[in-house]
Amino acid sequence: MTQSTNSKAQPTHAPYILALDVGTSSTRTLLFDATGAAVPHIVSQKTYELNTSDDGEVSVDADVLVDAVAQTIDEALKAAGPLASQIGAVAADTFWHSLIGVDADNNPLMPLITWEDTRPRQAAGELCSQLNEEEIHARTGARLHASYWPAKLRWLAKTSPEVLQQAAQWLSFGEYLHRRLLGRSICGLSMASGTGMLLIRDCTWDIELMGMLGVRPEQFPTLGDLHDSVSGLRPEYASRWPTLRDIPWFPAIGDGAAANIGSGCATEENWALTIGTSSAIRVVVPAESIVPPMGLWLYLVDAKRGLLGGALSEGGNVFAWMSNTLRLPSLAEAEPRVAAIPPDGHGLTILPFISGERSLGWHAAVRATVAGIHVRTTPQDLLRAAVEALAYQLAAVYDELNTALETHEIAPTLVGSGGALLSSSIMQNVIADALNTPLHPSLAHEASARGAALLALEALSVIPDVAQVPLDTAPPILPDETNHAIYRLAAGRQWELYHKLLG
Repeated sequence: MTQSTNSKAQPTHAPYILALDVGTSSTRTLLFDATGAAVPHIVSQKTYELNTSDDGEVSVDADVLVDAVAQTIDEALKAAGPLASQIGAVAADTFWHSLIGVDADNNPLMPLITWEDTRPRQAAGELCSQLNEEEIHARTGARLHASYWPAKLRWLAKTSPEVLQQAAQWLSFGEYLHRRLLGRSICGLSMASGTGMLLIRDCTWDIELMGMLGVRPEQFPTLGDLHDSVSGLRPEYASRWPTLRDIPWFPAIGDGAAANIGSGCATEENWALTIGTSSAIRVVVPAESIVPPMGLWLYLVDAKRGLLGGALSEGGNVFAWMSNTLRLPSLAEAEPRVAAIPPDGHGLTILPFISGERSLGWHAAVRATVAGIHVRTTPQDLLRAAVEALAYQLAAVYDELNTALETHEIAPTLVGSGGALLSSSIMQNVIADALNTPLHPSLAHEASARGAALLALEALSVIPDVAQVPLDTAPPILPDETNHAIYRLAAGRQWELYHKLLG
């Protein structure tokens, strides 16, 4: 569907950037001008279905997703009209940590495995028992967890050894998309850093880890930075999109890195808190001087900029599950009644791990738990408790980041983005209270797509440095000290339940 991103028409400036934003449940294509502003009325979105199973599968047919992206490009170019001829580049961000094996002709040998797939959880445990996880985490920035490539590749070696041997290359979705559309691709350092297979400070693949996993260096794609690009669409797409045929297509970057840039969080003073399908808090740092604590990860925006943070596997997906499975009203529908419940006024304690845990404990096999249900528990109680449970997990990540960076007297500016967060005032208020810090809602509602576009404009030397892009936020949501004290006690109760179940 095509929709407007801005109700008021504003002057726009060439060159334009076509930005592809591939999320976990939908994909969008938008147009941004030379200032990084979204062009009104030019955005197309398509949803797609993930394949799931009881054993933890969360995958997708990669070609189905390519077709969905292509349809959004069709619609966005049609809506752009004459502006399409002034598009200077195509940028993209996609979800991190996906994996697909392809043959020598770039045909898929398997479905695309997403970050949310927990089937490799046992393989992750085996790797932890065989390897020095702290050492690997220090050099790659990533734990030996089911969401990353090492566990996925070990799992495939056991379940599909023929795929491991036949794969000409291992790719993330961004590279696969480019191979389908352009016939070749570059794996950007940002995307590579989310695999758990990149030496973060050397910006090269971890050959030693490859040997431990029984995969070959030639199976890994060519690395490049944000300024690298490919051009020249394959004939079927060149005739379909002639205005995009010969312009640069920049390598895909991780959606989290893009969200930081797009929300104005490209410096160590501004931290990004994003709640979409999942959740994260991230801060841009110099990668060469940071060794992340075990609860956090360190990825890259590019060769010069690291991204320190923690990610939760839960976010808006918790409320989608409650709506689809428990038939609860959506958070938006129930918000007035949810807001009327006092902080922690429901008697519930929730571990919201419907897709396993990432930060801080990294237990891929753990599942969601709801304790304290009684005869008077209402749907609104469950929704309120889920919002608060998510906030407690984010507060733990926030505290860990503060400790890791030894934040000084002036607290960082916390900028909120993501559809699940920006659409819910109750979630914004609970987050501010639980973290006990002002939350500045971003006015860049398509932060990831905007971030990809801004980095493309930097690569084209249209803008000198994305760090100079000013914040664009609504008035901050201020924390309430009384509520914070209540939430601290409730978070302690959640932590106690966590340790009783996990040891």
